[in-house]
Amino acid sequence: MEIGISTFVETTPDVRTGEVISHAQRIREVVEEIVLADQVGLDVFGVGEHHREDYAASSPAVILAAAASQTENIRLTSAVTVLSSADPIRVFQDFATLDGISNGRAEIMAGRGSFIESFPLFGYDLRDYEELFDEKLDLLLKLQMSEKITWSGKHRPAIENLGVYPRPVQKPLPIWIGSGGNQESVVRAGLLGLPLVLAIIGGSPLHFAPLVELYKKAAEHAGHDSSKLKVASHSHGFIADDTETAADKFFPPTQYAMNKLGKERGWGPYNRSSFDAARSFEGALYVGDADTVAEKIIHLRKNVGIERFMLHVPVGTMPHEDVMRAIELLGTKVAPKVKEEVARWESVQ
Repeated sequence: MEIGISTFVETTPDVRTGEVISHAQRIREVVEEIVLADQVGLDVFGVGEHHREDYAASSPAVILAAAASQTENIRLTSAVTVLSSADPIRVFQDFATLDGISNGRAEIMAGRGSFIESFPLFGYDLRDYEELFDEKLDLLLKLQMSEKITWSGKHRPAIENLGVYPRPVQKPLPIWIGSGGNQESVVRAGLLGLPLVLAIIGGSPLHFAPLVELYKKAAEHAGHDSSKLKVASHSHGFIADDTETAADKFFPPTQYAMNKLGKERGWGPYNRSSFDAARSFEGALYVGDADTVAEKIIHLRKNVGIERFMLHVPVGTMPHEDVMRAIELLGTKVAPKVKEEVARWESVQ
């Protein structure tokens, strides 16, 4: 069982002061958070790609590379790389470079993305949304398996027996598929034999168990050994020394961020009752003290089969020291308890 962090490097206004920190400051803070996550023994840190004012990470590989030389063990991944609007060759080169700097700790989490700003920015048509992802994933997987490639497609010039460098330390460089939880994406991951990351950010996490089963059946149908394929999740959450403090600190920035997106996407208002329901034992928010969060992760592992859990923190803008404390508690209190219980439980299965 692996435990880690994911972040979108948000720069929304501080709900207490109204201050908006600079992109540069938030990027530097995230590097410090990655270094701390490594120091407290967390397994993985993911940085998501966005191209809008309230997120500072348009280039996750660069941020992760800044932390790579200051860390020793933690795995470093995008969360996600918006592959549909990217050049797969450049993506591969960036993460192969990160793999070299980190001596074999880089991963790519490829996804279609739930935000669309990158499409007009890089000159792509949203009408090609699905086709772009399928084609570019095909190219990325060929780059993963071969130094020299020959490839042709509709949305990128053809390549004829050309080498792509640098080559990564890992053979192959891990490529995960990120999914919001639709059947098509989990079947695609299974058929390709790729590890799967589920964004479990609403409803009951246990409702994702059938998707995990569907993923494994698709993998087996395509001739892959499903027992060797990892399934991960990422969920919003926050940890403090006591549960009420965690909830009271996490709710205001979460409400701001959710209502801001809600206005763009036509969602209803996000209020404290919605928040409190989601942080219940069966909900998708992992908010509380270390024991509360650990028990929810253990419950997820036992009932859904998740082998890697990534706590997405913060949502909105929170004080850097609060985020650092949450990371410290996740690494020193939550992760050991989860791993001990999972090992004990599996030993009697």
